[in-house]
Amino acid sequence: MRFWRYLLAPLLLSLACAGCTGTRGKSGEPQTTAPARPEPSRPIVTPSNVLSGRVLKSKPGMGFAVLVFPVGQMPALEQRMTVYRGGLKVGEVRVTGPQRDDKIVADVVAGEAAEGDEVRSP
Repeated sequence: MRFWRYLLAPLLLSLACAGCTGTRGKSGEPQTTAPARPEPSRPIVTPSNVLSGRVLKSKPGMGFAVLVFPVGQMPALEQRMTVYRGGLKVGEVRVTGPQRDDKIVADVVAGEAAEGDEVRSP
């Protein structure tokens, strides 16, 4: 008989305590779970397919310019590119080569190209 008392007493005590720790609020109604936090909006980043570089050197009287591009990006030979200065179109070049590392030579087809101008594919 003593065995059952030692076995049942902790079991009944734990059941009684478990019933006291319900999820009821002050009014006796079951509490709802907290509303899920909305996911923070993350910016959508789309890669740009526009090839962009800079005019490294230019010889206005000779009609050519040396262009420099980021590593891994290089225009194809005979590709036409637009020259921008301060966001405004000032000329057009045609890539002719030769190429060395990240630099390539281009002929000035229209307008002008000065050192520091931006070159982008149309």
